[in-house]
Amino acid sequence: MVKKSKKKGVIRQARFVISNTDVSKCPRPDRPEYAFIGRSNVGKSSLINNKSLAKISGKPGKTRLINHFMIDESWYLVDLPGYGYARVSKTDRKKFEQFIRKYLLKRENLYCLFVLIDVRHEPQLNDLGFMEWLGINSIPFAIVFTKSDKLKPEEVAANVEKYKLKMLENWEEMPPYFISSSVNATGREEILSYIREINIKE
Repeated sequence: MVKKSKKKGVIRQARFVISNTDVSKCPRPDRPEYAFIGRSNVGKSSLINNKSLAKISGKPGKTRLINHFMIDESWYLVDLPGYGYARVSKTDRKKFEQFIRKYLLKRENLYCLFVLIDVRHEPQLNDLGFMEWLGINSIPFAIVFTKSDKLKPEEVAANVEKYKLKMLENWEEMPPYFISSSVNATGREEILSYIREINIKE
């Protein structure tokens, strides 16, 4: 399925390429790749779809595969299964974790992983632990704080500050981060601009 946008300065075309659980079956690594991941119900599909990034068909909470989409015939957007699924068996959860980590470690053209975090909550150990693992393995990532429309601006700022303080206990500096909302498309242009800047540098 191909989705096109008539707006200037945004994604013009998003084309589904392939879904699988085997990194060796992913498309040839001949273009920059940007992946999105987050805990269950963090709003990942809502960010990628609707008013946000690529207007790709999909249902929130249903991602079980590595899903590749070609964006404007120039880079890949990858929709990854969430980590910490509460509604799947431990066996399935372990299976997701194994192929996700294999993808992250082996995908040579992965320029950035966007880690989605629900800004309404206190810093969560599984989010912090996952990002620590990314750092240890030198996997480039940025944070996207989702669902900012659910809080007042001062509450969003306060919760982001809590994350900064927590992360700076172990990190020298805060990774790049964005404030987003799929309801009003907050953060869309900033995330796309960040991707474009990386593509230009590379």
